[in-house]
Amino acid sequence: MTDDTDTDTDDPENQLERTPGKGRTPDARPIEPHAPEAFGLTQVWWGDGKGKTTAALGMAFRAAGHGYRVHLLQFMKGGASSVDDVRGEYNAIEAMPGLSYENTGHYGWHGFLDGSEDGEHRAKAQGGLERARDLVDAAADVDLTEPLALEGTPEEGMHMLILDEVLYAANRELIDPADVISLVEAKPDDLELVLTGAHERPEYVVDEADLVTNVRKERHPIDAGQRARKGTEY
Repeated sequence: MTDDTDTDTDDPENQLERTPGKGRTPDARPIEPHAPEAFGLTQVWWGDGKGKTTAALGMAFRAAGHGYRVHLLQFMKGGASSVDDVRGEYNAIEAMPGLSYENTGHYGWHGFLDGSEDGEHRAKAQGGLERARDLVDAAADVDLTEPLALEGTPEEGMHMLILDEVLYAANRELIDPADVISLVEAKPDDLELVLTGAHERPEYVVDEADLVTNVRKERHPIDAGQRARKGTEY
């Protein structure tokens, strides 16, 4: 005699109903404040290829689209002669609920003969480090398992904090690599911390990270003299 009570478990439709998306085609919905269920990792994105900041921005928009609060703090990305005085991502961030940014960079790029002062780059990077500490402390003062106001300030906490080019600043000794480790150690358990930058492997922080991605270059148009292009690089 057989038991027919579980005969529907092999039915594809029933199997789909047990998946998170229930097999339905995703669609766009209004963005309302929510709290992530599984945030709290440290991510490292490094390498000599294009796409580290782009990947981080993609995650930022995805998280904000779920109603999570996200903040982007950029190191070393001030103005440059090859870039207009506006970046497309800033315009998009302004239009996106729950996503904010700030830039602590200095004109030009450290170590380049572009008229900028390396001392100013160091001072700006140190200022960015202090701001990052303040933001991590702010996140530790709120309950990140609860929704946060989408239009709230970074001082009121965030579920994801992206420190863009912080690894480049550390590798160029504008900030102490030990201070980057301190940020990771100080972050609250539920804060997703994303660190980007550096062409050289950031050995000092790799063992502290939960996700490490090496963005490798095989070919880049800059090597053939192509300048930064609006809509792809800025």
